[in-house]
Amino acid sequence: MIDTLDSFSERVARLLTGLAGIFLVAMMGLACANMVLRAVWVPVQGTFELMGFMAAVVAAFSLATAQRKKSHIAVGLLLKHFPAPVRRLADGATSALSCGFFFLAGLETGKWAAFLIQTGEISETLQIVYHPFVFAASAGCFALAFVLLIDTLKTMTSKKVL
Repeated sequence: MIDTLDSFSERVARLLTGLAGIFLVAMMGLACANMVLRAVWVPVQGTFELMGFMAAVVAAFSLATAQRKKSHIAVGLLLKHFPAPVRRLADGATSALSCGFFFLAGLETGKWAAFLIQTGEISETLQIVYHPFVFAASAGCFALAFVLLIDTLKTMTSKKVL
């Protein structure tokens, strides 16, 4: 069961990372277009706003893959001196608490996006709805929470020594 969930989390993480890559390429294209157009004519309106929205999506969609690949920093100076069961418990507890945090972050971010729809909020410069970007950030938090849940389950059920 855990292997199936792990495989599913891998697919979700890859999908989100691919979408993050598309947004990153769009950001680079927008930045280049803005620089060229600024030199020869007028800059692209709302570049700063769009770059901020897209950067939020890139960051949120990259979270799950970063967790799966353990490409974040981890401080284990003190923990490496403890016995394996203590390290396993600490690792599992850290993953579980992080899972809870990012689940709540995804929930609250989703509520904020729903509030933006309800109030009809639009962006300041371009006057566009931006709740889809907020929903995307919420989805990134939920994906990270899911990966952390799988990490917790793998840590607590693993037979190998940490």
